[in-house]
Amino acid sequence: MKIVCIGGGPGGLYFALLMKQRNPAHDITVVERNKPYDTFGWGVVFSDATMDNMRQWDKPTADTIQQAFNHWDDIELLFKGEVIRSGGHGFVGIGRKKLLNILQARCEQLGVKLVFEQDVDSDLDFPDADLVIASDGINSKIRTLHQDQFQPELVVRPNRFIWLGTKKQYDAFTFIFEKTEHGWFQAHIYKFDDETSTFIVECPEHVWLAHGLDKAGPDESIAFCEKLFASNLQGEKLMSNARHLRGSAWINFTRVKCDQWWLKNENGAHVVLLGDAVHTAHFAIGSGTKLALEDAIDLTRKFIELGDGAGQIEDVLTKYQADRSVEALRLQNAAWNAMEWFEVCGERYCDQLEPPQFMYSMLTRSQRISHENLRLRDKAWLEGYERWLARRDGLTVADDQTPPPPMFTPYTVRGLTLKNRVVVSPMAQYSCVDGLPADYHLVHLGARAMGGAGMVFAEMTCITPEGRITPGCPGLYNAEQKAGWKRIADWIHAHSDAKFAMQLGHAGSKASTRVAWDGTDLPLESGNWPIVGASAQQYLPGVSQVSKEISKDEMQSLKQRFVEATQDVNDIGADWLELHCAHGYLLSEFISPLTNKRTDEYGGSLQNRLRYPIEVFKAMRAVWPQDKPMSVRISATDWVEGGITPADAVEIAKAFKAAGADLVDCSAGQVSKEEKPVYGRMWQTPFADRVRQEAGIATMAVGAITEADHVNSIIAAGRADLCAVARPHLANPAWTLTEAAKIGYTPIAWPKPYYQGKRQLEALFEREKAQVAAQIAQAAMHAAA
Repeated sequence: MKIVCIGGGPGGLYFALLMKQRNPAHDITVVERNKPYDTFGWGVVFSDATMDNMRQWDKPTADTIQQAFNHWDDIELLFKGEVIRSGGHGFVGIGRKKLLNILQARCEQLGVKLVFEQDVDSDLDFPDADLVIASDGINSKIRTLHQDQFQPELVVRPNRFIWLGTKKQYDAFTFIFEKTEHGWFQAHIYKFDDETSTFIVECPEHVWLAHGLDKAGPDESIAFCEKLFASNLQGEKLMSNARHLRGSAWINFTRVKCDQWWLKNENGAHVVLLGDAVHTAHFAIGSGTKLALEDAIDLTRKFIELGDGAGQIEDVLTKYQADRSVEALRLQNAAWNAMEWFEVCGERYCDQLEPPQFMYSMLTRSQRISHENLRLRDKAWLEGYERWLARRDGLTVADDQTPPPPMFTPYTVRGLTLKNRVVVSPMAQYSCVDGLPADYHLVHLGARAMGGAGMVFAEMTCITPEGRITPGCPGLYNAEQKAGWKRIADWIHAHSDAKFAMQLGHAGSKASTRVAWDGTDLPLESGNWPIVGASAQQYLPGVSQVSKEISKDEMQSLKQRFVEATQDVNDIGADWLELHCAHGYLLSEFISPLTNKRTDEYGGSLQNRLRYPIEVFKAMRAVWPQDKPMSVRISATDWVEGGITPADAVEIAKAFKAAGADLVDCSAGQVSKEEKPVYGRMWQTPFADRVRQEAGIATMAVGAITEADHVNSIIAAGRADLCAVARPHLANPAWTLTEAAKIGYTPIAWPKPYYQGKRQLEALFEREKAQVAAQIAQAAMHAAA
């Protein structure tokens, strides 16, 4: 094949040498617009895993890079006067110029033709090429030329950063945070050769503008940064090699993502994007170079698997995009998470978190590194942090004592202490008759109370018959129901040390529907009752009943019913009370602009839309005992344009905090069928995190929290105070006890009648771990041989 690589960055050079190495008959040319030894930026960084991958594909190149790179395991944080270091992270740093020179030399050794100082405007400039690799960077001309086919999405992010260097030597990947009168700056620093370190300074746009850096030239910007980080630089200077940039040397990161990665041009050549031309990853996890190199590896692999003749190119590129786009998106998402953390840390974390927790939050910012992964990397540091966290939460833990995992630390609010951070989430069971919680709910909730969670929530309990979602939903509007709930509360308190919580609500426009297994949200086939909403609406267009707009008199009557039900909940003996203001039910309808079209004082602005839910909450709080906690569940986003946003959720949380709420239970959606949620593990935790930090109120995280590692990571990072676990508790009532055994936390108490099962389960997990460790050791021996 005749192959042309447009752009002589790491991705284009590496693909060229890999293909030439495997088939010397290929005619391969790399065309670069700069001179052979020109380069911009400073060092690049990638992980040990990337180096291992490169070693498998071209050992001479990997060996040469290894001789030139700087390797370190540690990450160091300088923050609020403290220095915190964690090891085991495994990074490789090398000068960008040095890396390019190594790749250029290897290309020449293998017979790849290198052409410099040639600017390419079009892939059509190479009419005899079979394959054109567009590795021409973030500002790819080839991508722009064919943007209708490649369909790129370019998102310019708000933070400003400047890429500098220094002769000061650092022996760890170092992060420094400094606060000015206008806000926070952070520096990302790593050594890349024997005498130079990369020094990236980043800040939010408003901080950059407040300091007048938009008007500063490169020299003024360098002087500003030297003064800002003077205590760390200790007289060393900062340097720039970006004098080619016009105006400010501060730039914004652009996230690039393309729907299509390749095409066939008018010459009949196939053109494929590679590296930054097709996808970018923020420097917060140092993955741009990694992505480009692994693009090259995967594309080469596909030619080996499917054939490296001109006739196989289309099949190769189809398979390449199908496979590689998934892995690239995974890494881009991790980089996106890390990038967002740095974008908001000044507003969300720097002032709120103490240095040890700030360090943990920073280490786990991409969500690729979990709690147990940190233990593998640096057990001593993590145990030290767990010890600090346990002591902060009131536990006495000696220096030589193994601390409890974060999920098993206590949580105290008002006069109540939960034994751990796991909550059995309120889950609709549709198993009542006439709203009466009977034997089913006793068994359901009782079993989960014995399963190790700190607190068990009953499902939304409706304050009127008409407020039920379905005929199978529970109520609290007559003496028989009250007695049913009291029976359950008494049983839980007598047979477990779990706390019992109740959630009150009214289904509003989503009432009078079938039980889930007969058709979620569908109206009853017969026997529908009249429904009310914040405004007249039909939840399922053309299907649901049309609700009547609730009148002010009806609102006052319902508020009184909430108050009476609150008093009943206290009489029942519940330890915790929550008001349901989420998921499109009545009080949620008032809050969302999608469902509240009122023209009176209860509609319009967010403040007005909150008026009735806040009135209800205050009235309930007034009669709920002062030593008992009260929370509110909200939909932190409607997932619909024009609906509630996460920024609105912060304001909603502040309003409920002022009304006396102790915690916000952060759920999302279910307000409109037009919603477009983004699912994934712990997918709603970011809402709890943002509300907690920006509204200054405790939160409960929900949504796809399925293992101890998730709970530990959330609690340890301060993203939430409690974790509500739903579906895993449906599958396993003793989920908390099971997860404790799985991670080897044996001090947890089991119900006395179940004690024999405790040791057996712990032994089973210990045996599984030993078997896995033996298999890994055996595989390592075979690899070494």
